[in-house]
Amino acid sequence: AVVSTQVREAVVSTQSTGYANVRPAKSVPGVITPYSAEGVDCVIMRENTEGEYSGIEHTVVPGVVQSVKLITREASRNVAEYAFQYAKDHGRKNIVALHKANIMKMSDGMFLEQCREVAAKYPEISYREMYLDSACLKIVSDPSKFDVMVMPNLYGDIFSDLTAGLIGGLGLAPSGNMGKDGIAIYEAVHGTADDLVEQNKGNPTALLMSALMMLRHMGLKTHADKIEGAVLETLKERKFVTGDIGGTATNPEYAAEICRKIKG
Repeated sequence: AVVSTQVREAVVSTQSTGYANVRPAKSVPGVITPYSAEGVDCVIMRENTEGEYSGIEHTVVPGVVQSVKLITREASRNVAEYAFQYAKDHGRKNIVALHKANIMKMSDGMFLEQCREVAAKYPEISYREMYLDSACLKIVSDPSKFDVMVMPNLYGDIFSDLTAGLIGGLGLAPSGNMGKDGIAIYEAVHGTADDLVEQNKGNPTALLMSALMMLRHMGLKTHADKIEGAVLETLKERKFVTGDIGGTATNPEYAAEICRKIKG
């Protein structure tokens, strides 16, 4: 589940092995935020192969550069189909597509076109569209109005930081890069915080939760449930939690407590 940056970038850059980046954001017992009472439980579906991250840039004239936003029908449809099938499989009833088609009429317009076509095949799932900036305001006002969100690459990268903040920080935010034929790579939303790990201050929860996503993808639900129970109980007790979520424990102390709970 943990691979080098070079390998991850090489693999995830192809549509066949990582076209949908799944980023759940769910409130955790014991981690107190302004949203703890009502709880947060949403999932971001980020297109993972193109958009502004395609790396197509050039100098027009000295002092002027241009960056191309690449949107294709195939990639847009792939992530839309994954999002709707995910919602159906996980009993989620609402999907919202985030966009800026009011400005980028052709690129984001094509993305929405594919989302609408796929939505028509899932009448049991409510589908709506929302401007990205409006969604930022509305989700911090009332996260309960959001369930599954599907969006182009850059938007998903930024918006997932916002949703991580709603639940207590990036140390709690897992993700999975989902491809065709069951191929998938799992990682924390934004890396492993190597500088903190060297000081034994890193919060491994995001990596642990990413590993749980991997186990369930492999059909090892019982194993995942047992580990998840130990993680959540440790967080709820707050005796051995890391500094980013208000504790004083080191990374090894937190991990050791989880292991003790797994062993019973």
